[in-house]
Amino acid sequence: MSNQNTHTERLTDALEKINSHNFMRIYNSVWRLMWVNFLRGLAFGLGSVIGATFLVYVLVQILSQIEFIPILGDWALRLIAEVEKAL
Repeated sequence: MSNQNTHTERLTDALEKINSHNFMRIYNSVWRLMWVNFLRGLAFGLGSVIGATFLVYVLVQILSQIEFIPILGDWALRLIAEVEKAL
């Protein structure tokens, strides 16, 4: 019988530890969960846009150096001119 009590006590302690964890405090409230997910979405979207912008910039710079292929070189130079005009 005492073995069952110790298991129950250990289970109770484990549940209290889980419930006091930061992760559970966030997910206990629907509004807090929505706010955290909104902020995560904003951060992911901003990071994606910044990363894609950087990759496109690097790709355009590389393509502008390729002048032995007239179509790509001209296209890249026009693209760079448009980007610089927009800035």
